[in-house]
Amino acid sequence: MEFTVKKSTFQKELGFVQGVIEKKNTIPVLQNIMVRSKGTDSIEIVATDLDISIYCRCEAEVKKEGAMLIHAKKLFDIVRSLPDSTVHFQKDEQSWALVKCERSKFRVVGQSEDNFPNVPEMRSHKVIFPAKSLHYLIEHTIFAITQEESQRYALNGAQFVLSKNFGRMITTDGHRLAFVESKNMKIEDGEDLKVLIPRKTLTELLKMSADGFEKKQSDSSKESKEATEVVDVDVMFGKDENHLFFQIGPRVLISRTLSGQFPNYELVMPKEINHSMVFDSDKFSSAIRRAALMADEKIKGVKVRIVDANVEITARSSEVGDATETLDVDYNGPEINLGFNSQYLLDFLQTVGSEQIYFELKDTQSQAQMRPKDVEDYYYKYVVMPMRI
Repeated sequence: MEFTVKKSTFQKELGFVQGVIEKKNTIPVLQNIMVRSKGTDSIEIVATDLDISIYCRCEAEVKKEGAMLIHAKKLFDIVRSLPDSTVHFQKDEQSWALVKCERSKFRVVGQSEDNFPNVPEMRSHKVIFPAKSLHYLIEHTIFAITQEESQRYALNGAQFVLSKNFGRMITTDGHRLAFVESKNMKIEDGEDLKVLIPRKTLTELLKMSADGFEKKQSDSSKESKEATEVVDVDVMFGKDENHLFFQIGPRVLISRTLSGQFPNYELVMPKEINHSMVFDSDKFSSAIRRAALMADEKIKGVKVRIVDANVEITARSSEVGDATETLDVDYNGPEINLGFNSQYLLDFLQTVGSEQIYFELKDTQSQAQMRPKDVEDYYYKYVVMPMRI
């Protein structure tokens, strides 16, 4: 195999697949990527950890078709260090890769492509929806996935639902729940789809979807910001019994589905709201962050007391002291006292992307619900359970 490629183009795709590569994988060959020709004008980079596979394509001048297997991290480090020029690759008889760029030369140990595992290919897609919508759903729910490897496997990812009327993503770790719905994602024909997407897959999709519409915006940089924000690319999505398929532009991601039964999230959603108030997101977030500096490091608890048009946020630790923050709020109901994990509140406030939020609850014994006040294209709710402090 022999080809020439632009350094900047190749580096970008090599950097993109690094997230799939397992740094301490028990199967050494999975620390490699496969680089193979796709005709005479492009190459394809393939990476897999057996659960997730990614295909990336970039333009290249292919002089001799074929494939090579190279250590992913080492190749990325080499290409990143090269001058901003064209890079020449050639595979020798021992499967080593010869890399040349201007006056730089490298010989990199390679392997036979026969050692690389078979990875699934993209199946025909069933649904098409905007990349920006997928990005919003993931960005506003991924933080609520459990950080531990739960034996309840369904909690290690997100439930993704597509119907004729909406697309929906829900995540929970048992203490809080994030829910987003978009009317821009739907199935035109056929039955509803309901799948579980692993956390690592969501992380890679977040990068893929962001790069998709951001690239389109930069191509239209001469236009006004307002005009470029509506430009988007599509996600082509499909599934089979064990895999999910996502294609955004020339990149393809294939993931195994999660097994297990996702919790009945509708039971957690508040059915009755007796108390509702509006907070400034930045002020509320800053107050919680400051008060949490004095919270117990293990439980990160803060108390929220709402009374007489004031919100009082307090935290106390016998080891470091206490803190109190006070905010104004438009509220004239009975006194409310609640305890929360401060990080659970901050995760939402730092992600919501709205200047103001609704803070709602039935009573002081029930879960609290927060949602943005001024978001039109999405229906976004975040439910968090109170805690004893």
